[in-house]
Amino acid sequence: MPLRVCAAVCVLITAQGWIPSASALQAPGQTTPQTPPQTTPSRPQPGNAATEPIITDEEFDATIPTLDADPNAPLGTIEEWDAEQTRLEQNASPDRAITGDPLSAPMELDPELDAPLGPIGSFDVEPFDESQYTQAAEDDATRAVRYTYRIEGLTARPAPDASETPALSDVSDKARKAVDPDDIRARFRELSALDDGDGRAANGAMVSARMIEDQQLLADLLIGQCFFDATVNGAVEMPESGEGPMVVVLTASPGPCYRFDSITFTAPPVEPEDLITRSFVPAIGEPVDADRVLAAEANIAVALPQYGYPFAQVGQRDVLLDPATDSADYTLPVTPGARSSFGDIVTSGTSVFEADHIATLARFDKGDLYDSRLVDDLRKALVATGLYSVVAVKPEPTGEVAPDGTQYAALAVEQEAGPARTLAANAGYGTGQGIRAQGSWTHRNLFPPEGALIASIIAGTQEQGASGTFRRSNAGRRDRSVELSLSALRSDFAAFEAFTGRLAGRISYSSTPIWQKPITYSYGFELLGTNEQDFNFDLGRRDRRTYYVAALPGQITWDRSNDLLDPTTGFRLSAQVSPEASLGSGTQFYGRGLVEATGYFPFGDSIVLAGRARVGSIFGADRPDIAPSRRYYAGGGGSVRGFGFQELGPKDPDNRPIGGRSLVEGAAEVRYRFGNYGIVGFVDAGQVSISSTPGFDDLRFGAGLGGRFYTNFGPMRLDVATPIGRRPGESRVSIYISIGQAF
Repeated sequence: MPLRVCAAVCVLITAQGWIPSASALQAPGQTTPQTPPQTTPSRPQPGNAATEPIITDEEFDATIPTLDADPNAPLGTIEEWDAEQTRLEQNASPDRAITGDPLSAPMELDPELDAPLGPIGSFDVEPFDESQYTQAAEDDATRAVRYTYRIEGLTARPAPDASETPALSDVSDKARKAVDPDDIRARFRELSALDDGDGRAANGAMVSARMIEDQQLLADLLIGQCFFDATVNGAVEMPESGEGPMVVVLTASPGPCYRFDSITFTAPPVEPEDLITRSFVPAIGEPVDADRVLAAEANIAVALPQYGYPFAQVGQRDVLLDPATDSADYTLPVTPGARSSFGDIVTSGTSVFEADHIATLARFDKGDLYDSRLVDDLRKALVATGLYSVVAVKPEPTGEVAPDGTQYAALAVEQEAGPARTLAANAGYGTGQGIRAQGSWTHRNLFPPEGALIASIIAGTQEQGASGTFRRSNAGRRDRSVELSLSALRSDFAAFEAFTGRLAGRISYSSTPIWQKPITYSYGFELLGTNEQDFNFDLGRRDRRTYYVAALPGQITWDRSNDLLDPTTGFRLSAQVSPEASLGSGTQFYGRGLVEATGYFPFGDSIVLAGRARVGSIFGADRPDIAPSRRYYAGGGGSVRGFGFQELGPKDPDNRPIGGRSLVEGAAEVRYRFGNYGIVGFVDAGQVSISSTPGFDDLRFGAGLGGRFYTNFGPMRLDVATPIGRRPGESRVSIYISIGQAF
């Protein structure tokens, strides 16, 4: 028979049974001791049943097939093998012969299987007990593994001594900073699987998996902070008493902290010549901190395009570690590309603006040195128009040389138009002003470029009106708008009732949510005709009169606050002036002026003290010659809280306000914010006088509390106030709801 059969029976048989060779029991790397050979009898000892062999030597020899004379002869067939086995079975001793196929013997079946089924009622059915499964589930939950963890082996590493390290002798103390393990521990807690599990796991295997994951995490953190030879081992300590949580111990062996011995940049000369080196913050002698290195490389990639290199590329770093000195040689290849200036603007995609209007939005001219910050600014300006769904601005090389020796870089603007129409609405409530809701429809590019048509309506308990406005944004200059509007409005307040038609135009340079400008201004004209009801003291009754007014309003604001809707620091100063003429029964010329100042003073991270002062005056005309809607009033959510809208000031015999020619107001708030919520305590004061000279002899005060809910577009406010020294007819409590801070 073939040789392959022998391999299945190559076992050393002795009187003691089978024994593997010594080499099979030898652990890897273990040296096998040399022992003298032992003599083992080949036959069993008489009378020792425990050592009686299973078969005799003669029977064993008879079962071993003989080898073919020719080992290279082909193997026999399966049929020949089966015939040989049959012959051996027939020649075997009778007590060892196998008779028949045990698998083919008939199986004796249980006679009950052939019996017919009994009636259903005879079955003894036990009801399903859900409680035992619920209890089992609760038992599984209570068997959840509890654990804690600790980190060993992290200790503070002092800064190296420059006197002992020649390479650091010329390096500042700041560069030779110590390594703080607390930073590694803090970052480990942020990312740790063990920490994220809150000390509980379904079973021990889950704890083991978390431990293995955190071993790698801690090693990566150590390597990232200059410990390139770091290793971390994990172990689990079981509670001695058998109760309590297991303890996962991560033992760190940081090894030496590698520090920069040299920092080299392979790059051609750039302008300025230290542009690359000054952008790389890590210095010689500092630890090789991966985060600082990556941030420094990113800083180079940012700085080069800001100084005329739009096509700069930062290559792959090379860090050579020297274990003998625990130092690192750092090399970074940098390809700055051609120094470039701004070239032409080219557009592609769904056109929204032509290149000449895009150039109007840019804060640079062709030929200016390329600066990626100005490119980002242009992209934001395009987004701020609200006319794009997608817009991208990127430089492209032209190969054209500019007069100053740089190369022109064209700006490719890829445009994808977005919806140009917008529906908007806002609503508010104020005591004395009632509910006021305003809705508008806007087509922002009906008259390209950026010529918008706006239709709006006002629906409130005391105001109703409609208006249409044409506005061209970025008109000849970035952030300059030109507006022309026509409106009709009915107002019914305690101070006056008016039906007003108004035609107005304005040119303004204003702040936007993206760019808050330090100086803003506006100027324009107003023509209005208004029929208003006012108390005629000469006749002793309320009378109607039609006024025709022409005005040239203007405003300028100096804004050093940090936010338009929710300032927390800085100040604002603004001045308004409006020369006006009241036409009709005798022409009257007069002027209206108003000055306002606000300031914001933070105390810590959550408290802001805010203050406001306002002074106004109308000079050149008597009060009856001024339309009631053009006089000064005080009271309300944006004026003196605690009083109704326009409630303060002189009144007629019916106790209705009649307005005045001068105004003083002041307010102080303490704003406390916690998360997305806030509480405000405030005191307001104000007075309206008949004289054009502001007075302080009858100041009225209101005080209250407010709530704030902060959103991504500004705070929503709810203020509740009460007048101090309330007089007859004045409300005990006033409520104001709107968007944005009071000032």
